[in-house]
Amino acid sequence: MGLKSLAGAVAALIGAVLHPAGASLHAQEGPREIVFRDVRVFDGTSDKLSGATTVVVRGNTIAAIGAEAGPQGEDPVIIEGRGRTLMPGMIDNHVHMMFNSLSPAQMAAPDMGLEKIMQLSAGQAQAMLLRGFTAVRDVGGPSFELKRLIDSGKIRGPRIWPSGPMISQTSGHADLRGPTEPSRRFSGKMSKAEEVWASVIADGRDEVLTAVRENLRMGASQIKIAAGGGTSSEYDPLDVTQYTLDEMKAAVDAAGDWNTYVTVHAYHPKSVRRAIEAGVKVIEHGNLLDEPTLKLMADKGIWLSGQMLVESTEAMDPKRREKRKPVIEGQKIVWPIAKRLGVKLAWGTDFLFEPDLNAQQNAYILRLKPFFTPAELLRLVTSQNAELLALSGPRTPYQGKLGVVAEGALADLILVEGDPLANIDLIGDPARNFAVIVKDGVIVKGGKP
Repeated sequence: MGLKSLAGAVAALIGAVLHPAGASLHAQEGPREIVFRDVRVFDGTSDKLSGATTVVVRGNTIAAIGAEAGPQGEDPVIIEGRGRTLMPGMIDNHVHMMFNSLSPAQMAAPDMGLEKIMQLSAGQAQAMLLRGFTAVRDVGGPSFELKRLIDSGKIRGPRIWPSGPMISQTSGHADLRGPTEPSRRFSGKMSKAEEVWASVIADGRDEVLTAVRENLRMGASQIKIAAGGGTSSEYDPLDVTQYTLDEMKAAVDAAGDWNTYVTVHAYHPKSVRRAIEAGVKVIEHGNLLDEPTLKLMADKGIWLSGQMLVESTEAMDPKRREKRKPVIEGQKIVWPIAKRLGVKLAWGTDFLFEPDLNAQQNAYILRLKPFFTPAELLRLVTSQNAELLALSGPRTPYQGKLGVVAEGALADLILVEGDPLANIDLIGDPARNFAVIVKDGVIVKGGKP
């Protein structure tokens, strides 16, 4: 089944997702004027909250902020803030929307196809939105149709910046073939992972150009390639460098012709330095980087999109647990050095094939508390992550400013019970502490029906 033909079939299968049970969830049918009265605003960039004020949403944008602001149309939704905090919707900069709901066994099942993956992913997309994540950058997987269903209102979920399937060399981080699956080049047969657009194996400049252009043709807002070894992949040791300089440049050239950028999966200095030489603008992970390489990134304005992972989970096999040990140790070192050097920082979770982790998405932000103040953390998951999303330029799928509470910005908002600048732990329990969530001017939690 092709990606575009999935929409009708999947939408019919997931009716429960469209109108889920739960007394705390009320969704508008469409945008109505919303007035938040007596709120204190974290605007996404400041170190402190505003005084008590009013914020008015009209259509999908923030129309007015100020004590004198008020509704202009009929039948507005009035939300009494009672001094609570209004902040921007949060952004997760590193997700895999189509694979965060699957275990490795499910992914490998003979009957697992795009339709089943879509069913599972739709429920996870809505749960993510209700955790306060109104926008995400998908850095690997066939999320194009999920994005279309969300954008059309058939499924609830965050805005998605899709990369399409991750592009990998043979034996690279996204070579997801099983042990008996031969190379497509020699057998003429696509691997199971390639059939469901989990990844694309491309070797040599010509294949890389084709793979990048195919993702852009399908609607990618940026391109993701694997430039080094990984911890969740079977065939590549952590220390290896992937893709030659010429191959990397091919990806950058093709993305640049479409006025967007390439981000790379990489941990160690050699692969990162090669990527920078090729013109890559964003590094995912970077847990094993040394100070000279981080200084180079700071000097050149290269983004570091980092995570703060746990050492192991129940679902993790012993080999993977052992392989990721240096990555876990390195992340404690890299974050504070990168911050001190002034590297452009973004944050994401990177949950993959471990569905039980999804509910901890907010808690993973709090794992950075040793390195950042509450205001720095809130900026990281709002305005800073939004700044990275904007690197997609004209390939950005949503017009308007995100990550801030400002007049003219897109109306993605969270009303928090309390002051997260005084108690950052509030964002770790969204079910209890996020009283109202608005995405694109529509109330998706709280407020009035």
